[in-house]
Amino acid sequence: MSRLLARLCEVARSMVGQPSYESYLAHMKEHHPDREPMSAIEFFRDREKARYGSGGGRCC
Repeated sequence: MSRLLARLCEVARSMVGQPSYESYLAHMKEHHPDREPMSAIEFFRDREKARYGSGGGRCC
């Protein structure tokens, strides 16, 4: 049951534009082992900034 819940959470996050932090960590480990990954909070803020802009309000 917990795997189903985890998968549902992952799908819900992707629907609102929030990619998986675990996938990000796996990507960093495989492709950028020399770089330190962002923390979960840094990752969330980075993705929010990428989606909504640099804090200057909505463009539309």
